Amino acid sequence: MSSPTPMDVDVDEPLPVSNGNGSATTNPKPANAMAASMANASAKGKGKADHEAQNRQAAEIKAANEREGLPWVEKYRPVSLDDVVSHKDTTTTIEKFIEAGRLPHLLLYGPPGTGKTSTVLALARRLYGPPYRKHILELNASDDRGIDVVREQIKNFAMTKVLFSKGFKLVILDEADMMTQAAQSALRRVIETHTKNVRFCILCNYVNKITPAIQSRCTRFRFSPLPESEVQRKVDEVVEKEGVNITDDGKEALLKLSRGDMRRALNVLQACHAAYEVVDETAVYNCTGNPHPKDIERVVQSMMSDEFGTSYSLITSLKIDKGLALQDLIAGAYEFLDTVELPKQSRIYLLDHLGSTEHRLSVGGSEKMQLTALLGAFKLAVELSQKKV
Repeated sequence: MSSPTPMDVDVDEPLPVSNGNGSATTNPKPANAMAASMANASAKGKGKADHEAQNRQAAEIKAANEREGLPWVEKYRPVSLDDVVSHKDTTTTIEKFIEAGRLPHLLLYGPPGTGKTSTVLALARRLYGPPYRKHILELNASDDRGIDVVREQIKNFAMTKVLFSKGFKLVILDEADMMTQAAQSALRRVIETHTKNVRFCILCNYVNKITPAIQSRCTRFRFSPLPESEVQRKVDEVVEKEGVNITDDGKEALLKLSRGDMRRALNVLQACHAAYEVVDETAVYNCTGNPHPKDIERVVQSMMSDEFGTSYSLITSLKIDKGLALQDLIAGAYEFLDTVELPKQSRIYLLDHLGSTEHRLSVGGSEKMQLTALLGAFKLAVELSQKKV
């Protein structure tokens, strides 16, 4: 039996594979083990990327479903720094800090509802992605804010690191102006000692209640009340998405009463939408409990033109029928006086008495006595305006 010649040896040939246009192509065999391992790694990487994309999509759907039952303030809270309304200078500066990898300790202060908490949470998402809650410690006024919290909870968090992650963690102290002086004194040393592991984001309404030692360790940003145009843009977005039937005068009243507070604007809008089919000016004032501008006009005109007893009876009955407080009437009368033409001496006299009455009410003065005093001031102001200078 003859031995096989080289031509007779069986050779594994690549199988033909169709390329989709009818012709057959061969799937080349990897040249060596390294090429084979690279091909396997590429396939695994592609499968892992697809799996991550599916997980991300599932997480987004879950988050959307969870947002459905939330108050509108939380449902429409900004997700990224670009979504934060107004304060573009502040968000741009923070973005540059992040890109440079040199984020300092932050002190954000300003009135409520201007975007301080939203900015910090958007910053956390920007730094850590969706699982940002693992990397932050958030404390607000509802938590105990004494010295023990600083020594134990904050210090323990600052001393530890998250496994398999680099960089620093965030400690968010919301409404920090409510912290005791002893706690603030203990905090300043913690800030210095643990800067390598932690960045502090301190949020407050009144910066003068934060000790100068902490202020000097932070980069400060002031959040001023939001411009009416910015609030209106967000309100229009919510109205469109939620299908709110709101009139033009209702929107104007909502923007006026919000006074640059986005949280207040969205809360009032949601309350009005739940209570009324059509959100108009009257619905907004009824929901907030503020006196209607027509009622304020009626009260001021009566105090200036009617007889003392008649005016007193009218205001008293109006307070009972509409459930108004003298404090609200004073605030409304102050704004209404800007639209009334009065001599200088009468205007100065009235403004002085409005301020004095409001102060006396705030320290526990009787509403009945203060109302009669205010009526007397209006009568004297009218007499002053009729005197020839």
